[in-house]
Amino acid sequence: MTGSWPGFPRALFYISCALAVLCNLAGCARSGPERVQGYVEGEYVYVASPLSGTLESLYVQRGNQVKEGDLLFALDSTPEKAALDEAARRVSQAGATLQDAQKGKRPSEIESLKEQMKQARAALALSEKELARREHLLAAKAITAEALDLARSTNDQNRHRVSQLEADITTAQLGSRIDQILAADAATRAQEAALAKAQWELSQKRRFAPRDALVFDTLYREGEWVAAGRPVVALLPPQNIKVRAFVSETRIGAIHIGDSVRIMVDGVLEPFAGKVSYISPRAEYTPPVIYSNQARSKLVFMIEAVFDPKTAQNLHPGQPVDVEFGF
Repeated sequence: MTGSWPGFPRALFYISCALAVLCNLAGCARSGPERVQGYVEGEYVYVASPLSGTLESLYVQRGNQVKEGDLLFALDSTPEKAALDEAARRVSQAGATLQDAQKGKRPSEIESLKEQMKQARAALALSEKELARREHLLAAKAITAEALDLARSTNDQNRHRVSQLEADITTAQLGSRIDQILAADAATRAQEAALAKAQWELSQKRRFAPRDALVFDTLYREGEWVAAGRPVVALLPPQNIKVRAFVSETRIGAIHIGDSVRIMVDGVLEPFAGKVSYISPRAEYTPPVIYSNQARSKLVFMIEAVFDPKTAQNLHPGQPVDVEFGF
């Protein structure tokens, strides 16, 4: 004991230094008291056509940046072009039918009726004279009553013929009946609706970017058959990138929607600033991705934070981060 006593302070010093280093390492390994673990999440926009067809052209590749309105892909549109042409011709046909219904008879037909009217009036004038003559003859007892009745009947027939032709001329100048015109107008509107549908279906064979975004993935190659509603391109707009973190039940009451947060990313010196956009109304146990022993037995609430698009472009879905509240 006496021989080893002089070296004891030196050994104690080494042990103290080692403990200090271990404590520092342990402190660095843990997040600060206001930090929680989280990860970057992306909500993708899957662009699809409601119609099926062969993928004719793919204008983007994975990793491209696209602007709102940029053409993404086009499907074969041969059937839709044929349907559009057919619908356009049916609209023309229905429109011509409506115009025809709104018009009277052709001028030559009306002129023919007028000529018949002249003949009828001439016959009426003659039958009136014949009737007057026979009335005088009957008064002189030169003819029988039957002869007078025959003349009176002929005169009546000629008068009715004139009335009939007058009505025919009026009808010929009016055009079709109102019900027929309404039916023709309804048929025209129906064909116009079919044309609008055909135009819409043709437009759906070419799909455009709904907003500025990153082309996260392309799901088909040119020449492949794409079923109706199947996405061809997956986009990731920067405003759809968010951070999800899980906060213990003891701290959730101090966090509110709109609060500022800072996101620490490995390898990046400056934190990213964001705001709390969502707080889950339900508690859960040990959320996926977080496997720390401290959180395993505690209730936690999911919180989402969003960023301005320029900041969000520097974050990548699946990336682990540290989230700091209350700074």
